[in-house]
Amino acid sequence: MQVPTARLRLEVEQGGPVDGAPLLMIMGLGMQLIDWPEGLVGMLQDRGFRTLRFDNRDAGLSERFDALGTPNLAWQGLKHWLHLPVHAPYTLDALADDSLALLDALGLARAHVLGISMGGMVAQLMAARAPQRVRSLALMMSSSGARELPGPRPVAREAMLSRPASSLEDALVEHQVRVFTALGSPGFPPEPQALRERCRRAVRRAREGGPGAAAGYVRQLTAVAASADRSPLLPGLRMPTLVIHGQDDPLLPPACGEQLARLIPGARLDRIPGLGHDLPPALWPRFADAIAANALRDPA
Repeated sequence: MQVPTARLRLEVEQGGPVDGAPLLMIMGLGMQLIDWPEGLVGMLQDRGFRTLRFDNRDAGLSERFDALGTPNLAWQGLKHWLHLPVHAPYTLDALADDSLALLDALGLARAHVLGISMGGMVAQLMAARAPQRVRSLALMMSSSGARELPGPRPVAREAMLSRPASSLEDALVEHQVRVFTALGSPGFPPEPQALRERCRRAVRRAREGGPGAAAGYVRQLTAVAASADRSPLLPGLRMPTLVIHGQDDPLLPPACGEQLARLIPGARLDRIPGLGHDLPPALWPRFADAIAANALRDPA
C-alpha cells in the first residue's frame, strides 16, 4: 500500500500479528521490499513480529527522485576511490529520515529495526539520530563505511558497477542474475531457476514504478559513497544490537561486520561460514531466531 509521509510517498507492506512487536525492515541498494524472502518474513511473523517492509526512495513502487538528476557514476566513483568528496543528490541521512517519517505516518513511537547491506547503514543512522525510537537493532551484512575497512573483491565490485546489455526485460533479468550470482553464498548456492524467477519478478515490479529504476539505483549508490563514516556514532548506541555477517561476503568483507560489533557496546556478532551477500533459504531459521532473541533483550 502507498503511505504518504511528511517527506515522501513510500510503498509499504505490513504482515503478521496486528498486536505484534513492529519490526521495520530496511532493504539494501537498489532492492525492493519483495527482496525480503517471503519464507524469512513468515518466520519472523511466527516469532511474534508485525513486519513492516517498504521500498526505499528511488526503488520499487516508492517515490522516485528523477528531478534530482542522475550522477555520473564513473566520475563520482573515481572521486570516491581517490578519497575526494562525492557529490550526490542525497545521502543516507535522507533515507534515515525517510524511515523515521514512515514510523510517524504509521503512528509508531518505537520499533525494532532490521537493516541489510545499505539498509543496515541507514539503520545505524536512524539509531544514532533517534535512539529512543529503536527498540533493538539488527544489522545484516553491513558496514560503518570507515575508510580503513577492506573493500569488495574485484568480482563483486565489477558486478555492482556493471550495466545490462539493453533495457529489454530479458537483458535486465540476465544482468540481475549475474549480479546475484557474483554476490552469492559459496556454501549455499541458489537454485538457478528460482533465482531467475525472482529476478524477473523484481524487474517487472520495478517497471511498474516507472522508467527510472536505473537512475534511482545510481542515486542510491552515490548516496552510499557520499555519506560520512559512521564509526564515531556507533559507541553511543545503547539498544540491543545483533550483527550478522557472512565469512564469505565478497561485497562487504567480514571485517566490516566485526568492526560494527566491536564498536557498538554489547553487540552480538553471528559469523556464518559459507554465507556471502544474500539470504539463503537454509539460513532463514537461524536469521529469524537470532533477530527474535536480540529483540527480547529490549527491556521495554
